[in-house]
Amino acid sequence: MIGVAEGCSGKVGMAGVGGSVRSCTCSPSSFFLRKAPSPVRFKLKFRFRINALFGDWGLGNRKNSLSFSSTHQHQFTFSLTDTDTVRVSVLSSISDVSAKEWDACAVDASGPNSFNPFLSHAFLSALEHSASAVRETGWMPHHIVAKDQTNNILAVVPLYLKTHSYGEFVFDHSWANAYHSYGYKYYPKLQSCVPFTPVTGSRILLRNTSFKDQIFDIIVSAMKDITANSQLSSLHVTFPSENEWLKLTQKGFLPRIGMQYHWKNRNYKNFDDFLMDMKQSKRKNIRQERKKISAQNLIMKRLRGHEIKARHWDSFYTFYRNTTDNKWGTPHLTREFFHELGSKMGDNVLLVVAEEGDELVAGALNLIGGDTLFGRLWGCLPRSYYPSLHFEACYYQAIEAAIELNLKKVEAGAQGEHKIQRGYLPVTTYSCHYLIDEEFREAIQDFLEREASQVKLVIKLLHDSGPFKEGIV
Repeated sequence: MIGVAEGCSGKVGMAGVGGSVRSCTCSPSSFFLRKAPSPVRFKLKFRFRINALFGDWGLGNRKNSLSFSSTHQHQFTFSLTDTDTVRVSVLSSISDVSAKEWDACAVDASGPNSFNPFLSHAFLSALEHSASAVRETGWMPHHIVAKDQTNNILAVVPLYLKTHSYGEFVFDHSWANAYHSYGYKYYPKLQSCVPFTPVTGSRILLRNTSFKDQIFDIIVSAMKDITANSQLSSLHVTFPSENEWLKLTQKGFLPRIGMQYHWKNRNYKNFDDFLMDMKQSKRKNIRQERKKISAQNLIMKRLRGHEIKARHWDSFYTFYRNTTDNKWGTPHLTREFFHELGSKMGDNVLLVVAEEGDELVAGALNLIGGDTLFGRLWGCLPRSYYPSLHFEACYYQAIEAAIELNLKKVEAGAQGEHKIQRGYLPVTTYSCHYLIDEEFREAIQDFLEREASQVKLVIKLLHDSGPFKEGIV
């Protein structure tokens, strides 16, 4: 769960899967072309300003319309063997691929025991059908599909053409500002990701064939060609698996790392078993926080599948809007999205709710994967404040659910050092970036190398001062 200060459990919440609180003052529509500076002068000026450029994210209002009009019909044919070919196409909607075929790629990519619900056809189509991730909101689907000669699907890629950087959780607003300051266009750009969702997983979803490595190379070549032929600034792959990140880095993408907080299940039998691994002071604090829930006459419930009714989703949408309003974010997700999610994903949805009498007052949305519980969104009633409720709904209920379901971990999303004291430790996340312009590429590469050393240091320091007893890893 994302972006709430320690001790705050009501008025201020997360900017989670559908809300981002960072924005950029420059408008894509204000970009214009002018003669570029000479290479030498440009390089010196850009390096001189790099510290300021990459330290200033800026704040402002999002421009909500995708103004780029794509007239290219991208289709590529590659030779797999002397007799076999692979056809790579770009689709404008995930509805153009059957759910069965898309999900077969997703399952093969992650493995049957590590199913990632965010890569499913159900989740991605819910985003499109609910008008949450569509052209009008700045997410023009450009999904990649690779087929063999007999029309069998070999791979798919969730891919979007974008003219802003919202809902990504890997911040590149300063890169756009740098492009703009030199009269270059940063937007539109291509983005391979799950919209509004900072969850790690494969991005090039390959069927498990003997030639899948060749298909991977073919798709990467096709995405690069699309970027260059469409005169786009860049191609970004955010929150890929570590293995995918390494392979893309070898193919000319700039590597970037980030940090999230995850909880690890060490074969715990129950919540108290987990607490015994904590340092005494942390264990005492958690118990005190949990006692506050019953003292406020709050009842916590975990609902799955058919237990979640339309009224729950309507209430949760109110909670979600309260979160985005309080965090100065944008409500990227529509009310229809939550209803679509419930109807399409069934028991993969876990909704934690807090009740005061007969009234729903808060909730936390989670999705259940093959071995992971993914915490995504939190919210409460406007003008309501319940001490420690945020921690209970988002973190402690998630831990109890993961133990009960025998899941390996809980991914609690981006941001929030307050998670550490509640058993969630920092882990490395990944992204990679392919930039066409060599001068910008060189400057950004220098920035990413310095950023990576700082991130690694922070992760080590946080682990060394973690909440667990010595020897617990």
